[in-house]
Amino acid sequence: MAYYLLKRLIATIPVMLVVAVFIFLLLRLTPGDPAAMIAGDFASEAQVAEIREKLGLNDPLLVQFGIWIGNIFQGDLGESFFFKKQVTDLIMARIEPTLSLSVVTIILTVSIAVPMGVVAAYRQGTWLDRTVMAFSVLGFSIPVFVIGFAFIYIFSLELKWLPVQGYQRLSEGVGGWLKHLILPSLALSVIFVAFIARMTRTSVLEVLGEDYIRTARAKGQTETKVLVRHALRNAAVPIVTVIGFAFAILIGGVVVTESVFNIPGLGLLTVDAVLNRDFPTIQAVVLLFSMIYVLINLIIDLSYTVLDPRIRY
Repeated sequence: MAYYLLKRLIATIPVMLVVAVFIFLLLRLTPGDPAAMIAGDFASEAQVAEIREKLGLNDPLLVQFGIWIGNIFQGDLGESFFFKKQVTDLIMARIEPTLSLSVVTIILTVSIAVPMGVVAAYRQGTWLDRTVMAFSVLGFSIPVFVIGFAFIYIFSLELKWLPVQGYQRLSEGVGGWLKHLILPSLALSVIFVAFIARMTRTSVLEVLGEDYIRTARAKGQTETKVLVRHALRNAAVPIVTVIGFAFAILIGGVVVTESVFNIPGLGLLTVDAVLNRDFPTIQAVVLLFSMIYVLINLIIDLSYTVLDPRIRY
């Protein structure tokens, strides 16, 4: 296990390097000049040229990439062109809202989706099963920003139960923190509930016809024990894989959700950085998202040994 873990960690190095090269070249080859955006509409060419020189944008791409990578290995993500702050400080200030939104969403998603999928599989062919499948199709079909605006209109503007937008830090009170996260988490979880519930139903259906399920029932065990202890446990590997995948793509989904609900997290930071051609900030955030994605995949692989003792590394 230790050897496998070390091998996977080493394998992430070339992956992260490829991601770094891709995002570095993509940003610099797309139209737009960050120096011109920083200088403003009324700046002269001399002022723009001075800013480009100060930012090192006149250096060859290879030199710029080498300086950036060298600084990363020293723990320096650079200074934001637009915010005029260290990128590390920007990320640390914005990571709590994004992490809070992601964790609350995935907890809410799993709590709803897994029981829905199990019940749908157990009641295969009934109205309950058809309702779950219809919700799955509907959840895939509606964009998250449409769901977000609909929730804002219903629960904030009409019923006035929850705040329209914004975020309250956890240190300022758990109640206010959770109150500001309910709507965005619900909006973001709809598509993931549909996805995970559908996969849970399929996985549980595959094992309900196995011999050990009939044996458990013949021993007089209750249907709840049969479904949870035998069916769900043996169907857990593909379900956990989908949950991990959902959590990984959830990081990308927060960009839209944070914009709709005005949550000052990494998603909103990414939008602001892209609009203002803030190279250091975009590069750092994308690298962070990539690292999280790789880490989640590693955790999923390691969880297989716990869920299925037959799997060994």
